[in-house]
Amino acid sequence: MSAAPGRPAERVGDPALDVVIVSYRCRELLRGCLDALRAHPPHVGMSVIVVDNDSADGSAEMVRSEYPEVQLEASDRNLGFAAGTNRGARAGRAPLLLALNPDTAVTSGALDTALDAFSGRPEVAVVGPRLLRPDGTLDHASKRSFPTPLSALGHFTGIGRRRGARGALAAYRAPEVESGPVDAVNGAFMLMRREAFEQAGGFDEGYWMYMEDLDLCYRLVRKGWVTWYEPAATVIHVKSGTTGGARSPRLNWAFHRGMYRFYRRHYAPGRSPLVNAAVYVGVAVKLACAVAHSALSRSLARLRQRRRSVEARGGGTPSTSEDG
Repeated sequence: MSAAPGRPAERVGDPALDVVIVSYRCRELLRGCLDALRAHPPHVGMSVIVVDNDSADGSAEMVRSEYPEVQLEASDRNLGFAAGTNRGARAGRAPLLLALNPDTAVTSGALDTALDAFSGRPEVAVVGPRLLRPDGTLDHASKRSFPTPLSALGHFTGIGRRRGARGALAAYRAPEVESGPVDAVNGAFMLMRREAFEQAGGFDEGYWMYMEDLDLCYRLVRKGWVTWYEPAATVIHVKSGTTGGARSPRLNWAFHRGMYRFYRRHYAPGRSPLVNAAVYVGVAVKLACAVAHSALSRSLARLRQRRRSVEARGGGTPSTSEDG
C-alpha cells in the first residue's frame, strides 16, 4: 500500500493507523465505538487496540468474542487514561496513532478526512475533529485555547460559554477558530503522528484522568509542532459517557489535581508567588464546590429514582420521612 501525500509511508502489510481505546466499565459504549470503526474504516490499513482497565463488566470478554480483529490489552488495575493510552501505543507501531474514547462513534468519512489534514502539513502533529453530542449540538471542547486564569474563570462561571461570547473570558473555547491551527483539541479523538507523540514522551502519566490532552498539546507546541482542528470530520461524543453525569469524588479530585498540575508545571515558574497562591486557592475552592454539587446531584438522582419506583408500584409520592 502506498502512502497518501503527506502521510508517513508504511511497509506492505503494516497498518498506517493504530487506534487505541482505553475502556473502563462501559461495555455497551465500547461496542458502539467498535461497531462504528467497523462500519466506517479509513482507506489506509488500521489496527485497533483496546486497553481494558479491569472493567469487570464483561468488556474484555466481549472484545475477545465479538471483535477477533481487535488486539486486547487487559490490565489488572485501572491505569487511567494517560497510562492506558501509552500502553496501547506501545503495543502498536503504525506511523499514525489515534487516541479514541469508547464513548465516541466515528461517522462516514471522518477518519479519512482527519487523516487528510496531515497532507502537505508536515508541521502538524495532532488533528482533532468536530465533536457532536448525540442530540446534534456541538461539544465545545472540540477545540480549546490554552487556559489563562481569566479564561478559566469565564469558562467555569459560564460567562464565557454563553452563545456568541467573545474576548478573554471566552478564550478557553477558542471561538475565533473556525478551522485550522488551534492550541488544543479534545482527548476523545486525538489523531497524532507517532513521531511527535514519542518525541514528547507520550501522555504524562502524572495525570490519571483529565487535562492530559491539554498538557500533551502544550508540550508539542513547545517543540515546534502544530495542533489542527478539522471540523469537516465529524465524530459523535457521548459527553461523560464513561463516567456518568455527576463526577465521583475520585474523578473530581483527578480533574482538579490535573488543573493544579498543568498550572504548576507550565505557568507557575514564570509567575509571582502571590499569583500562584491565588490560583491554587481558586482551584481548591472550585474542588470543594464541585464535590458538594456532585453529591447533591447524586442525592437528587436517587430521590427521583425512588419516587419513580414508588409510583411504578402504585404507591403515590413517598413522604418526607421516607426520603430521609
